[in-house]
Amino acid sequence: MAKLGFVGLGLMGSRIVKRLLDAGHEVYGYNRTRARAESLIQAGMRWKNSPKEVAQAADITLSMVADTAALSSIVDGDNGILAGLSAGKIYVDMSTVSPEIIRLTARRVADSGAEMLDAPVSGSVSAVEAGTLIIYVGGSKEALEKVRPVFEQLSQRVIYVGTNGQAVSMKIAINLNIAPQLISLFEGVLLAERSGIPRAEALDGLLNSVVASTAMKYRAPFILKMPDEVWFSAAMMKKDIQLALDLGKELGVTLKTAELAKEMLDKAIEMGWGDEDFAVLFRVVEQLSPKKEA
Repeated sequence: MAKLGFVGLGLMGSRIVKRLLDAGHEVYGYNRTRARAESLIQAGMRWKNSPKEVAQAADITLSMVADTAALSSIVDGDNGILAGLSAGKIYVDMSTVSPEIIRLTARRVADSGAEMLDAPVSGSVSAVEAGTLIIYVGGSKEALEKVRPVFEQLSQRVIYVGTNGQAVSMKIAINLNIAPQLISLFEGVLLAERSGIPRAEALDGLLNSVVASTAMKYRAPFILKMPDEVWFSAAMMKKDIQLALDLGKELGVTLKTAELAKEMLDKAIEMGWGDEDFAVLFRVVEQLSPKKEA
């Protein structure tokens, strides 16, 4: 088995590393806050003190971080991933970030003699734990085939999209749909509830109708009970919607539903709910719909 590295041991990254360890891989890891990695170290992950050290030790280095700025912070500098790459190595970024930074980074990776793939995922915590992610891949097909056995430990399907930056463009195109769908569903729930149907029954009816999507089915029930651990915050969803709006502006594509979603997410953040799961959009719908006096 190839030696693997992973940088960014957050909610998703930590679970990816755990699956790779359970599959018998040798994994080197780094996280800005070491305390968040202790359980993985106990499970067999080999701690490294910088992204550079991870890339030096691994044949294939993967990363997953929150945003474009965070990606720059782990890639650049004397202790960044780029400083640890050399000929024959492969770098895979799984973050949802700007396609432009992926293209720029891929060129710099190539200058080191290594190869890069962008490989964002569709699916949340439960999909990581079950190994049922969908992985979208941009970069060379040859590099993909070298990494495919690793991806297959994590996913139910690997979809090759095209060149570097195109996989993350695909992920942005997917994510721009989620918040508008959820807002529409929540409006339906509230409309049914105000008609006298209990909230749980209204939600059950909608989620068992033709309008329900996979994303709705696992996230909409959060309006009845929020998870103990935030899976994806309103602030993070706003970040993804902004990526879509920026890409739409660059390519001349009007994204009216994304604009509405951003407005609603801005309202959630304004109300102090930015760090809560973005299912908090239901509360925003409620706040914008005051009950009429009888």
